[in-house]
Amino acid sequence: MHEMSVALSVVDQVERAARSGGAPGVRRVAVDIGELAGVVPDSLSFCFGLACAGTLLEGAELVTRSVPARARCAPCGRAWDTGMPPDMICAACRGGATELLSGRELRISEVHWSAPPNAPDPTPVPQPEES
Repeated sequence: MHEMSVALSVVDQVERAARSGGAPGVRRVAVDIGELAGVVPDSLSFCFGLACAGTLLEGAELVTRSVPARARCAPCGRAWDTGMPPDMICAACRGGATELLSGRELRISEVHWSAPPNAPDPTPVPQPEES
């Protein structure tokens, strides 16, 4: 199960960034996972929870976003979703000279830091109107 090594890597990278930026913790991490990356989102979520134990990320939420695999035909320029398993033959010209545009991604796309203790709530509080 290589999802544990992926989870440990994500936790390590985010924790280093949090410490260097002085963040007291992490609320949420979003990871983009390509359809062809070979990572199972549910397994990664489970491993992420284990990998966060005892770190600044303990209790953080992992949000995974699927990135569809897309290819483009070099001869005719048509682009399509390849599906899984990937169909790399162009339906328009039957050409096999294709370029994979997306689907192999595995990247941290967002991190939401925890607010420092005693920090004001960033949500504005509506003030009553004066009459």
